[in-house]
Amino acid sequence: MNTPQIGILGLGIIGSRVAENVAKAGFAVVSWNRTPKGLPHSVGSALEVAQAAEVIQIFVRDDEALLSVMKDITPALTAAHVVLNHATVSPEATHQAAAIAQAAGAAFLDCPFTGSKIAAQNGKLSYYVGGDAAVLERVRPVLEASSAKILHVGELGHATILKIVTNLVTAVTVKGVAEALGITKAHGIAPEQLLATLEINANFSPLIGMKLPAMMSGDYEPHFSLKNMLKDADYALNLAGEKSVEAPALSAMAEAMRSAVEAGHAEEDFSVIGQYALLS
Repeated sequence: MNTPQIGILGLGIIGSRVAENVAKAGFAVVSWNRTPKGLPHSVGSALEVAQAAEVIQIFVRDDEALLSVMKDITPALTAAHVVLNHATVSPEATHQAAAIAQAAGAAFLDCPFTGSKIAAQNGKLSYYVGGDAAVLERVRPVLEASSAKILHVGELGHATILKIVTNLVTAVTVKGVAEALGITKAHGIAPEQLLATLEINANFSPLIGMKLPAMMSGDYEPHFSLKNMLKDADYALNLAGEKSVEAPALSAMAEAMRSAVEAGHAEEDFSVIGQYALLS
């Protein structure tokens, strides 16, 4: 594509940083957020974004928000448009959004990401892409502006499912680390010793390296909010239920997160579930 204008719908923790990196890469950016952010490239509606931009990147929260913005931008969509949905939503909403775009002649890719605030800030997100490989090639330079890796995983909807189940692994891992921290402290061992032993263990990962120190210090500044991780856990529970797959670890993790949300921690980082595993 010849340096198309890029539209960003949703300027939260990730979308705002993607907008910055896309602009740094030399693309003209136009954006919209439901709650106005006052940025130089912001306009008053999602429709205005679609009227100005050929490639539209969507960073909203859930099914309802995705389908709402898709309906808002439909009058402006043409065969020149490519819509990239980066929101983690249900497979049903993914297909509904694609149908809306395709009925207007636009292309659509299922394109969730992995990576938190720091990765987004540094332009190091990884995108899972479901849909037509030829469409992906059209927009690859746009995705490269905010990513370290781009992985085509199959047909439309496959990326959404894989994103949901990888978030399942993330949440269950953090819950396991929180329980390990609770047991460690209860037996009078310094938390720093748990971190040191995990660092030389085969199960160590960048996730553990980021979340365990935060849990040790009680720092729950949101990199990925608890309410959003619970949303994704509920999507995963639905996927498991549809195929009668047993998911006891997922169920336990979702219950812990629901308790934390009910206790008022919805906007904090999802690692706050560690508070519910720490033994006094």
